[in-house]
Amino acid sequence: MIERLTTEAIQLLKTLIETPSFSSEEDQTAMHIEQWFQNENIPYKRTNNNVWSINTHFDESKPTLLLNSHHDTVKPNNGYTKDPFKAIVDDGKLYGLGSNDAGGCLVSLLATFAYFHNKKDLNYNLVIVASAEEESSGDKGLNSMLSIIPKVDVAIVGEPTLMNLAVAEKGLVVFDAVVKGTPSHAAHPNDNNAIYNTISVLEWFKNYRFEKSSEVLGEVKMTVTQINAGKQHNAVPADVKLVVDVRVNDKYSNQEIVEILKKEAPCDSIIPRSTKLNSSSIPIDHPLVIAGVEIGRSTYGSPTLSDQAILSCPSLKLGPGDSTRSHSADEFIYLNEIEKGIKIYIELLERVL
Repeated sequence: MIERLTTEAIQLLKTLIETPSFSSEEDQTAMHIEQWFQNENIPYKRTNNNVWSINTHFDESKPTLLLNSHHDTVKPNNGYTKDPFKAIVDDGKLYGLGSNDAGGCLVSLLATFAYFHNKKDLNYNLVIVASAEEESSGDKGLNSMLSIIPKVDVAIVGEPTLMNLAVAEKGLVVFDAVVKGTPSHAAHPNDNNAIYNTISVLEWFKNYRFEKSSEVLGEVKMTVTQINAGKQHNAVPADVKLVVDVRVNDKYSNQEIVEILKKEAPCDSIIPRSTKLNSSSIPIDHPLVIAGVEIGRSTYGSPTLSDQAILSCPSLKLGPGDSTRSHSADEFIYLNEIEKGIKIYIELLERVL
């Protein structure tokens, strides 16, 4: 059965690669995922571009385990030398946009769900959501499903981790900051040039350190990623606009980061775009983590963001593929990573289900 599910998973991934599915434009890949459920004779539902299902013997008295990964992609970058929308197999690698992030994870979780779908007397209910709009943190992605699917007690989020256990993940707050000055003609003296005022502000952001460090996720990482000022060569602008990317460890809530920066950052204003993408984690003694360690998987803290950020329950990030390949040119996943991924998912769940 595992061999058949693996073959079908790889075929589905090839189909998904060859079907463009940018965030909020995933209607066609959702149709292919629906077709996969139909081929497996598994009842399912579709909400917007999210396709989901529950196990046959769902029991409301039991806790529920969510299996989730996404079928949307970013747009291909200019570095591609291969057609990003063609599933090319070469030397054991399956190339194509979304192959690694996170198509390989998604099809592996679908195969795993199918393996357990009809089994009786499980310790957990199973819910799977093939979700949309992950890459854009959109309003019609997994966050929109949490009030529709059964209440989730714990989750496995499929993202490329080399099938190691990401037991924590940094959150994200993006800030828009402004440094002001006095606008003037470039020919006249001006001791309050907004651009020059920004030099010390940039140094402050570069050198600032948040007090609390995490054993798993390390320090909060704050980076100025964009700067914009001025429209013409002979005019000193009234202000400089900065964008600041803050990756938050599990020692702070996003709101605490907002309060600290509003109090301490030497800007004229600093405003968060959103505080909903908090850090996430799962206790190291959770049965899922213990089972993963028992089968030889290592644990680590992940610096990258996923749909874990919108879950309020304990969650584990785990999947085939390598995060460093995500959003890269000529993205690929090894076929044997999918094969091993399905086997590891099943072995892990057999220990807890």
